[in-house]
Amino acid sequence: MAIAIKRVYDAPAASDGYRVLVDRLWPRGISKERAELDEWAKDAAPSPSLRTEWHHADADRFDEFAARYRGELDENPAAHALLEAAGRHERVTLLFGAKDEQRNHAAVLRDWLGERGAR
Repeated sequence: MAIAIKRVYDAPAASDGYRVLVDRLWPRGISKERAELDEWAKDAAPSPSLRTEWHHADADRFDEFAARYRGELDENPAAHALLEAAGRHERVTLLFGAKDEQRNHAAVLRDWLGERGAR
């Protein structure tokens, strides 16, 4: 199984496989039909306090954010449920709304899932 990340604003593709929105808040300007989701795993997203703090933080603190988010994921039943769901699909695409395609919570989640056997 492969795990990819993609902005929810990008057009869906057949190659996306199982599409999971991993934002806690619904992205602005996207209808449920346009998103073409298979699942909305909002509880696997960063906690509201961590999300708010990261939103207002300097981008240079991404490593600190990632470490704290990984700690949350380790203890988060929704993240473990997503790991199980991912194991049932050949390809999973984690969708996110952030503008930065490299440094965002979906990238951290993708790596966390990969380290636990979801590739």
